Formats: sequence, structure tokens, C-alpha cells
Amino acid sequence: MDNLDTIITDLESNKAENILSMDVSKKTSIASYMIFATGTSNRHVNALSQSVHRNLKKSGFKGANIEGNNSTGWIVIDCGDIIVHIFKKEIREFYNLEKMWSIDLESYSE
Repeated sequence: MDNLDTIITDLESNKAENILSMDVSKKTSIASYMIFATGTSNRHVNALSQSVHRNLKKSGFKGANIEGNNSTGWIVIDCGDIIVHIFKKEIREFYNLEKMWSIDLESYSE
């Protein structure tokens, strides 16, 4: 099982909502995939991020870094080639990052 599958399986098993995996490799050099997921509360968002981080370490991946804290309603896990965003529902709706990443950026270049 690769890291992408490990992360998605972990999020699903811990009852994250609206999990979306997006291939962004043709849009940016910072990552190949973005994963977006929703937690039901700040505590759930934090628990999801800790579980993903712990399971990545168990699978042998040592480079994951957690950014943010459980009071913001948005935590990012930087896994190098994969960036995981875990939000509370209202924070995810406000920032709507998946819409931003789904826009064809080439049509905006000059």
C-alpha cells in the first residue's frame, strides 16, 4: 500500500467526511497530490491528523510534518509528494481550496 492509499484508508476508517484526492502534478511542483477531508469538530480534525501522521510513521514514512493546531479548524500534513488538508466543515467551505486547485491554471497564464 502506498502513502496515498494509507492516508485515504486512515481517514475513511476514522470517519473523515467528504474525502477528496486530487492529482495536482501538472499544476504545481510542490506536490503530486492534495487530499482534502472534513472533520466534525476541532477535536476530530486533530485526531484525524494525529492518526494519519502515526500511521505514516508505522508504514515507514518518516518525513511527514503537521502544521496548524486543533483550535484553528484546519490542519495541514506535508508528506512531501502529498499534502493533506483536514478542515472543519465551515473552514473548508470558506477557503474552498479544491475549487482553486481544480481551475485550469494554464488558461490564466500570459
